Amino acid sequence: MTDVKSQEKADRLKAALKENLKRRKAQARGRQAVKVSGNQAESLSVSAERDKPSD
Repeated sequence: MTDVKSQEKADRLKAALKENLKRRKAQARGRQAVKVSGNQAESLSVSAERDKPSD
């Protein structure tokens, strides 16, 4: 009986860890996308300033 319970607990833990890893990877991908889009926006604004005619 104890062996069955410990196996079930191990299976639940394994599933929970797997879901946690998926969630953390998704968060990391989201952060990376924000970082990349932020860098693109920054480079666009810098080039716009550079190309603006001076007075």
